[in-house]
Amino acid sequence: MNFHHSSSYGETQRRARESAQLVLRGIGLNLLLAAMKFAGGIFGHTYALIADGMESLLDVFSSALVWAGFRVAAQPPDQNHPYGHGKAEPLAALMVALFIFAAAAWIGVHAVREILAPHQTPHWATLPLLAFIVTVKYWFSRRVHRAGEAEGSTALGAEAWHHYADAITSAAAFVGIALVVVGGKDFIGADSWAALLACLVIVFNGVHIFNRALADVMDTAVPLAFENEVRVLALGVEGVLGLDKCRVRKSGLTYLVDIHVVVHPEMSVYQGHEIAHAVKDVLVSSELHITDVSVHIEPARPMT
Repeated sequence: MNFHHSSSYGETQRRARESAQLVLRGIGLNLLLAAMKFAGGIFGHTYALIADGMESLLDVFSSALVWAGFRVAAQPPDQNHPYGHGKAEPLAALMVALFIFAAAAWIGVHAVREILAPHQTPHWATLPLLAFIVTVKYWFSRRVHRAGEAEGSTALGAEAWHHYADAITSAAAFVGIALVVVGGKDFIGADSWAALLACLVIVFNGVHIFNRALADVMDTAVPLAFENEVRVLALGVEGVLGLDKCRVRKSGLTYLVDIHVVVHPEMSVYQGHEIAHAVKDVLVSSELHITDVSVHIEPARPMT
């Protein structure tokens, strides 16, 4: 028996809308910081800041994809998507990972060019600007990370990593420019080396995000602790003698459960149906964000 619960989908829509709003705030923040970085890079004579500003613009496009993913994921099930649109969320996270790889490649290529070609010494005034950017981006990345953990959102987790990567590139630029300002022409390429080093961190983050999103798209098994919580709740229903199978998969912000429940062999079809409904109600009303439950009733094998 397969059960959908309209109220649980309503809750999922609310969570998706709130997540989308947080992503929109991140877009606004990135646009503001990108303008500050480009201005600082041009007037402060440092490519590291210009590269950083370019990454912020890429962040805007990737965040727009995540926002669109949440908007699609918030839609209720329909005839073409009976299990809902939750997969749009990890697909958006996959796109974010690809944007991160593109940003790393772009920054890396131009950083090498700057290392090979001499350029002007960065202005010291870019340092307080970078300190401000690092602080803001780190604060916002932690905020998005907490929201992603609370909602179980792969896409928000990707967004948090993306903002954190931006903070790291800005911090690397700060170190590189500080070396040039203090050390003079002997350290003229330090800011470009810093940008190159930051590329490695960005790629590492991209791989982490890509693997996590791919796991969601491929219906990788949920952690054993989560499955055990589902089992405990189902076993607590009156009339349930045991469990044969329990499979759980993540679909965006929610989880789908396929469970085989063992009941008394002489129980009527009606009684079995009632137990199946009770199992569904317990799972959907829990705090595990389960929106769809498929319950199969198995008669207990007679003792020999």
